[in-house]
This record gives sequence, structure tokens and C-alpha cells, in this order.
Amino acid sequence: MIDRLIEYDKTLFIFLNNLGSPTWDNFWLIITDTYTFIPLYALLLFLLYKKFGLKSLLIFVIIIALMITFTDQVTNIFKRTFERPRPCGEESLMGQIRFIAVRCGKYGFFSGHSANSMAAAVFAGLTLRSYYKNLIFMLLFWSAVVAYSRIYVGVHYPIDIICGLSFGALSGFAFYKIAKYLLKRYISV
Repeated sequence: MIDRLIEYDKTLFIFLNNLGSPTWDNFWLIITDTYTFIPLYALLLFLLYKKFGLKSLLIFVIIIALMITFTDQVTNIFKRTFERPRPCGEESLMGQIRFIAVRCGKYGFFSGHSANSMAAAVFAGLTLRSYYKNLIFMLLFWSAVVAYSRIYVGVHYPIDIICGLSFGALSGFAFYKIAKYLLKRYISV
């Protein structure tokens, strides 16, 4: 059963990866770049500051740093434990896929980009939902686009993405609850 799932995953990856074209390659390379969304993160921090104040922002920054570190390190543990090669590293796929990423990396289960973007989306969306009701939906869409970019550039299978998004959602929710508790206890928000 696992072998069949892995084959379906490879087949779906090949299909989704080959939807790309040179016309769109630069766009997706920008989307998948780690530093592209710094302005979005700065905007989210500004909104947190505007709605909760400076003391709360300091707690948010610490919680967000811990959340991203947590999701990133757990992702690395999974990659080293499962040692699933990335699609760009599998010679059997080389003639069938488009690899346009800057680098390939060794292992890909599960996607750190997906986990981190989803954790940030869930955390910020839940924290700011009483002020900006539709923000969470925009952030979830953004996270899905970032996740797909990893398939487009050829470095992650769909299961890597789904697991990364799921783990990120759980992490974002857990750290949202931690932040809510800390704000209630120390700031009285």
C-alpha cells in the first residue's frame, strides 16, 4: 500500500510539475524564495503592533521566532529520519520533470516552506481574526501558493507539501494558543 501511495505521489508530482512553462519560471522562483515575503511579515507584525501594542508585540516576536524555529527543526528531524530523496535528486525522474530551483537539497519529507508558511498564516490569521475577518483566508491562500511553488520548481512531492501544510497548521494553532495564554497572563489583553 505504501509503495502504491508513493507511485501515485510521483505521478501527481510529474503532472503538477509539468504544468509549468519558461514564461512562468521566474515568477515561481520569486514565490519560492525565502526572502520574498519579508514585506508581508513586516506588515503582519505592524498589524499586531497596531492592534495589541508594543508589549504584546514583543511577546508575539518571541513566540513567532520559537514557532518558526520549532517547525524548521522538526522538519529537519523528519527529513533526516525518513531520508526520502527529493524528486530533483531521483535520476529515474530526470527526463520527466522540470527542475528550475537554484539547488536541490538531499531529502524532502516534509516541506519546511509549507510548514513555516502555514504556521505563520494560521498564527497571524487567528490572532488578528477579530480585527480582519478575511485575513486568515488570504493568508491560507498565500501559504498554498508558496507550497505549490515547491512542486513547480521540482524539489517536493505533493505528500511532502500536504504533510508540511498539516504540520504547519497544527504548529500555528498551538503557538497561537501559547501566545493567547501569555498575553492573558502577562499583558491582560
